[in-house]
Amino acid sequence: MDHAEFRDPRLVPLYDAKYGWGVDDDFFKSVVDGTPRARVLDLGCGTGRLALGLSAAGHAVTGVDPARASLDVARAKPGADRVTWVEGTSADLPHGVFDVAVMTSHVAQFLVTDEEWSRTLADLRRALVPGGRLAFDTRDPRARGWEAWNPADTLRTVTLPDGAEVVEWTEVDAVRDGLVTFTHHYRFPDGEERLGTATMRFREEHEVRSSLADAGFAVDHVYGGWCREPVGAPDGELLVIART
Repeated sequence: MDHAEFRDPRLVPLYDAKYGWGVDDDFFKSVVDGTPRARVLDLGCGTGRLALGLSAAGHAVTGVDPARASLDVARAKPGADRVTWVEGTSADLPHGVFDVAVMTSHVAQFLVTDEEWSRTLADLRRALVPGGRLAFDTRDPRARGWEAWNPADTLRTVTLPDGAEVVEWTEVDAVRDGLVTFTHHYRFPDGEERLGTATMRFREEHEVRSSLADAGFAVDHVYGGWCREPVGAPDGELLVIART
């Protein structure tokens, strides 16, 4: 199943078991906090960690995601009643209502084709108020991060809240023309194995900048690390802040 880790109810709990609040969340919260009591769109909100954190900080948050299983987990968390949850994509966004939009956890890279990336940016442009800001992360292809996506480097055991231990690892299936296709493997204590496959697009900085300009955004900053280091930092990121 494509993107099974977001859509398969048995796999979704693994995400929260693996990832707690981190430096990436601190970065995006600092961006959003630049607009007090902002109306925030979290596109690709997943299980809602950042959306709930922003809501707790006093922002009015709307979390949008196409994966119902992930949203079901988000809606069951404490404070979820203060967030508006929408099962959908950027095509479902209202016009001109958000002060800030974020796409985190490299959601931008799952928009693989030029057409869907351009369409999403256009949708975000329409959803933001004049002067509204967009922030997102995308891995810098020059860091070649996918070279560490192999069983030797990714094999680990994840412990679920009920104590069950799931063994997981990742393998890259293909690398071509900026596209990296990979498979996540999951082995459960009962012996069942499940797979999650995906393709991510690695865009060069100049591609990111030109696509934003084409969509009507002005780029304020592109950082290379979560502490706002310049591009080329060891984090291997392109952290983009743009405005309408």
